[in-house]
Amino acid sequence: MELRIRNLSKTYSNGVRALHNVSLTIPNGMFGLLGPNGAGKSSLMRTIATLQEPDSGSITLGDIDVLKDKDAVRRVLGYLPQEFGVYPNVSAEVLLDYFAGLKGLRDAAERKAAVENLLQQTNLWAMRKKAVGGYSGGMKQRFGIAVALLGAPQLIIVDEPTAGLDPTERNRFLDLLSEIGENVVVILSTHIVDDVTELCPNMAIIAGGEVVATGSPNEVIGEIRGKVYRTKTEKAALAQLREQYEVISSKLVAGQPIVRVFSEVPINGQFQPAEATLEDVYFHRLARKQLTVSGKQ
Repeated sequence: MELRIRNLSKTYSNGVRALHNVSLTIPNGMFGLLGPNGAGKSSLMRTIATLQEPDSGSITLGDIDVLKDKDAVRRVLGYLPQEFGVYPNVSAEVLLDYFAGLKGLRDAAERKAAVENLLQQTNLWAMRKKAVGGYSGGMKQRFGIAVALLGAPQLIIVDEPTAGLDPTERNRFLDLLSEIGENVVVILSTHIVDDVTELCPNMAIIAGGEVVATGSPNEVIGEIRGKVYRTKTEKAALAQLREQYEVISSKLVAGQPIVRVFSEVPINGQFQPAEATLEDVYFHRLARKQLTVSGKQ
């Protein structure tokens, strides 16, 4: 099944333009939607999940018109928003059974089997009797995925799922997403570049409500391959470097700034060629978008 988004736009009543002419084709498998906070990712996810109406555009999931047949979409949708509420004093087993009933699993034996299977799949079986309010951040995210997987959805949307997780929980959660994404459409909306690099064969970068890059991570990186340079510098020289070059990023390593720049032509002197990364593309595209918005390009 394929998700097709065409010319989607949304401006809120306060004048904020959240989406502008967004078009994407998302096949089965993991799809990374990468962008900073406020880029429009959550607005796009909420629109796909039928939680808000766009001003214009279309969305189809296979043969389903998402904007016209919301009930059909909801029957095949699993959605894990950035923040979701739970009943803190109820056990995972009881709460998941309750959500299964809401999802339409009326047969008690079928519902029991589905709950047990999902708790096993999300590695929560041993903690099934514990109140969800006592779960760690990673466990709550895995419980959220268990809820999203009820009813064998064909489209799964997860919005910033690894934000705030420690490295162990993050790895466990990403492994789970990777397994899930083998047979269905999974949209991973995040601002964490490594999540997309490690998981997603296809991706898009969104900034200012617009798609600014799309393709496989390797294809996207290929656009700037051979055009990235790095150098060590002094803190006092950073401002001058930013005036002279198109700085992609700078970070302190052992107290000394490491600067990465983009250049269409070779740079000699203190700079050395650097292997381009998805993080370079991300910062480069965001900077270009900001220049366009500010009217400097």
